[in-house]
Amino acid sequence: MTRPDRAGWAERALGSTALAALVVVTLFVVWRAGEVLLVAFAGVILALSLRGASDWLAARLPLGPRPAVGLVALTVVGVFVGAGWLLADELANQLDELTQRLPRAVQQVTDRLRQYEWGRFLLDGVPTPDSGMVATATGALSTTLGTALGLIANVVIVAFVALYVALDPRTYMRGALAVVPHRHRPRAREILHALGVTLRRWLLGRLVAMLLIGGLTALGLWVIGVRLWLTLGLLAGLLNFIPYIGPLVSFVPAALLAALDGPTKALWVGALYLAVQTLESYVVTPLVEQRAVSLPPAMTLTAQVVLGVIFGFTGLLVATPLTAVAMVMVDKLYVEDTLGEPGSAEPPSRARAA
Repeated sequence: MTRPDRAGWAERALGSTALAALVVVTLFVVWRAGEVLLVAFAGVILALSLRGASDWLAARLPLGPRPAVGLVALTVVGVFVGAGWLLADELANQLDELTQRLPRAVQQVTDRLRQYEWGRFLLDGVPTPDSGMVATATGALSTTLGTALGLIANVVIVAFVALYVALDPRTYMRGALAVVPHRHRPRAREILHALGVTLRRWLLGRLVAMLLIGGLTALGLWVIGVRLWLTLGLLAGLLNFIPYIGPLVSFVPAALLAALDGPTKALWVGALYLAVQTLESYVVTPLVEQRAVSLPPAMTLTAQVVLGVIFGFTGLLVATPLTAVAMVMVDKLYVEDTLGEPGSAEPPSRARAA
């Protein structure tokens, strides 16, 4: 091997080693600071929606981009504060009653199941209420309150990240493009735009679905005569942010509380939740996916389980938008750029503009 060949080989080996080291360091940072990165990612999603709403407002009012962002942010905060002020007492009373009634509901359902052979088979090996099931349910509620406090802290961080990014998105865009070679920056800018459009529309669709599911569930529970209908409807709307898993989790306390009044009411509650989720699955979600990106259910569920196991509740919350990002990246970088085939994950309006 000649000296130039040796120099070239050494240079390539050094470059490969440096690249491998960079990948290892990146994976280590993601592993150690994964939850922080996920919270920042949630802030970016909110910033995209905040900036989109402010751009729409600035185009119709004599306002600059930054004042429009401030006006939109104040409007959102005002809506939440107003709703909290109007519903705070009722929600507090219902939450207090929920913590008292839910353990009783668990115990009563368990007692009824033990009256049947198949029920005893299902409960075989599960602690009875006397041996700690009620205490376990109460402890789970306490854990939930602790998780809620952590969630509130994350919400504050997300809000600040969203506000800073929405006020000056160009700075962060330039920072992201700075690590891309000059010849690839136009394509990188196009991909970032597609990601922003997809995430903005995904979040808007989720918010619409949450409002619809929460409102219909609360109304249906009120008609059926289930106590705590307002709290249960709010819970259904909030948990609907997490597709597939969230609706199932929100159904459990509603069914348990309805079972206190008899199996017939519990069946009515089950029918209500099934009808509301069918409406969302076959009407709301398809309409949203026409404007955003269609996510395969198996891929979404897998991402939820993996990120939920690794990063807990925060990973579960952002699993779906991360799946959407992965779909767009694969579509752009592999299907279009590597295979040379037309992509399928691009938002329709962007595809028409092209």
